[in-house]
Amino acid sequence: MASFVLGVTLVTYFNGVMHYDVADAATQVTNYSGASYILTVLVAILADTYIGRFTAVLVSCWIEFLGLGLLAFQAHYPKYKPPLCNILDPTTSSTCEKVDGKNAAFLFVALYLVALGSAGVKSALPSHGADQFDEKDNKEAIQMSSFFNWLLLAVCLGGSISTTFIVWIQEHKGWDWGFFVSTLAMLFGAIIFCVGLPWYRIFVIKGSSAITEIFQVYVAAIRNRNLQLPEDSADLYEIDDDKEAAIPTEFLPHTDTYKFLDKAAIIQTSQQQQQYEKPIDPWRLCRVTQVENAKILLSMIPVFCCTIIMTLCLAQLQTFSIQQGYTMDTRITHSFHIPPASLPIIPIVFLIIIIPIYDQIIVPILRKFTGIPTGITYLQRVGVGLVLSALSMTTASILEVKRKQVARENNMLDAIPGLQPLPISVFWLSIQFFIFGIADMFTYVGLLEFFYSQAPKELKSVSSCFLWTSMSIGYFLSSIVVKVVNRATKKVTNSGGWLVGNNFNRNHLNLFYLMLALLCCLNFCVYLVVASKYKYRVQKSASDQDDSRVHALKDQSSLSTFSRQR
Repeated sequence: MASFVLGVTLVTYFNGVMHYDVADAATQVTNYSGASYILTVLVAILADTYIGRFTAVLVSCWIEFLGLGLLAFQAHYPKYKPPLCNILDPTTSSTCEKVDGKNAAFLFVALYLVALGSAGVKSALPSHGADQFDEKDNKEAIQMSSFFNWLLLAVCLGGSISTTFIVWIQEHKGWDWGFFVSTLAMLFGAIIFCVGLPWYRIFVIKGSSAITEIFQVYVAAIRNRNLQLPEDSADLYEIDDDKEAAIPTEFLPHTDTYKFLDKAAIIQTSQQQQQYEKPIDPWRLCRVTQVENAKILLSMIPVFCCTIIMTLCLAQLQTFSIQQGYTMDTRITHSFHIPPASLPIIPIVFLIIIIPIYDQIIVPILRKFTGIPTGITYLQRVGVGLVLSALSMTTASILEVKRKQVARENNMLDAIPGLQPLPISVFWLSIQFFIFGIADMFTYVGLLEFFYSQAPKELKSVSSCFLWTSMSIGYFLSSIVVKVVNRATKKVTNSGGWLVGNNFNRNHLNLFYLMLALLCCLNFCVYLVVASKYKYRVQKSASDQDDSRVHALKDQSSLSTFSRQR
C-alpha cells in the first residue's frame, strides 16, 4: 500500500511538480525501480550473514517510513519545490524551472531511502515469514506454502488500495496528502510487525559468512583442478563431532552433478598430516555439505533464467496494455470512469479472488491425488504459470486484432487517445489480465517457495533475491526487445517498425504480442528440460550421517557453521 503507488504515479510527480520532461521523468523512475531491485541483494546478504532477517525487515520498515515522510514534507511546503508552472503548456514550458540544488538533493535522498527500505522488506520479509515454519514437519510445510499464498494476497490488497484510494487522494487532495497516507500506512505496518516479536522464531547469525563459504568452494575447486577425484565419494572431506551429533545438524549427501566442484573436498596427504597441528585452509579444502550447497545454487540458475521471459511479458501488460486502455471506453457506469493509472487494479482484483480459492480448495484437492503437501511441486507450479503467460500473450494478440477492427469499422484509425475513445470497453483487456493474474499466482509464489526451500538455511533471504533479480532483468530486457523489434521490422512497415509512434491503431502491437507468445512457448520447452534435470535438495541430520563418509579432520571454523542455533 505504501510503495506500490509510486510505480503508478511517480512519473507524473516528476513531470508535473518537479518539472522534468517526460523522457527524463521516465528515466528517473526507471533508475529508482532498478535501484530498489538491486538493493535487495545487498540487504539480503546483510540479513543472512550479519544482522538477521527480523532486524533487516525492522530497520527497512523505518527507513522506508522516513523516506515517505520526507517526500510528504517536500510536497507540502512550496519552498522545497520549483515554482508552479504547466510544463505541458507550450507558452510557459520554456520558463518552467526544474528542481535543482538542495531541493533536488532532498528529493533524491527521500526517494532512495524509500528504495532502500522497500528493498529490505522485499528481500527479508518472505524468508523471515517462512522461517516460522519447520520444513521437515509435514503439517508446517503445508502451512508454509499457505503463507506464501497469503503473502501474495496481502501484497494484492495493498496494491488495490494504492491504485484506487491513494491515486484518488493524489488527484483530488494533493501530492502531500497522498505521500502522507503512504507514510501512515508504513508506520502502521512497522508497528504491527514489531507487535509480533514475542512470537517470532528468530535465527541467530553466528560463524562465518555463508556467501564466503560458497566462494570458498569455487576457489578451492580451481586450486585443486589438477587433483584426481577419488573413486569413492566417501573419501571426500566431511566433518563429524560426537557433541554435534546431539544437535540437529544438517548434512547434504553427495551428488554426481557438477563433479568439478567435488575437487574442493579432496583431502590431500599434507592436510592429513597437519590436521592436528593447524586448522585446515578453507580456501583449499571444503566440506561435502558446503560443496553441495554451492551445487544447489548453481543448479537454480537455469530455473531463474527461464522465468525472465515471463517478466518480459508482464512489462508489456504494464505499459502497452495501459496505453491500449487510453484508446478504449473506460466507463464503468454512465458517469464513472476508471482512471488509466488504476488499470492495474484489474489483475489485482482477480488475484484477491483467486488466491483464497486456490489455497483453501484447489490445493487440498490436489494434495489428495498427489500426496504432496503443496498440491503440486514447486517446479510444476512454475511451469503452469509459464504456460498461462503464453496463453495470456496469445489472448492479448487476439484482443488487439479485435480492437483495431473496431477502430477500422468506425473510421477511427487516427482517433486521439483519451479524447476520442473507441466504442469498445476497456474491460476486454481484463481477459488477458485475468489469465496473467493466475500465471502470477502460480509462478511467482512458486518461485519464492522454490528458492526458499532449496537454498542453504544461511542464505534464505539471498535466495528470494533470485525472484527480484529475475524481474529487474525482465524489465530491462523489455526495453531492449522493443528496440530490436522496431529495428528488425523497420523495412517491412511504413511506420518504421511494429511499435513506432503513438498511434496504436496503425502499428502492429498484435504481431508483437504474438511473437512474445511464441517466445513463451519456446521458453517453456527449455524449462521442461531444465526442470526435468533438477534434483531437489535432500537433507540428512547428523544422526543419519554415514560413518564411512566421516573423516577425522576437525576444522573448527567450519564446525561453527553447523552449530548455529535457532
